[in-house]
Amino acid sequence: MSCPICGKESAAKYRPFCSKRCADVDLGRWLSGSYTIPGDAAEEPDEAAEELARQQQKPH
Repeated sequence: MSCPICGKESAAKYRPFCSKRCADVDLGRWLSGSYTIPGDAAEEPDEAAEELARQQQKPH
């Protein structure tokens, strides 16, 4: 298995990475938001609260 960051052979101690450096690079990417999952745009909290209030006012 090769390291997903640099392509070198992975080390058992840092699997799937080859070194602590590559593991830290990957962690930094996660923490900075570089890795994202595509999806719909999130609603603004105020808009979501207003929509919920409107739905609760409607008769069932």
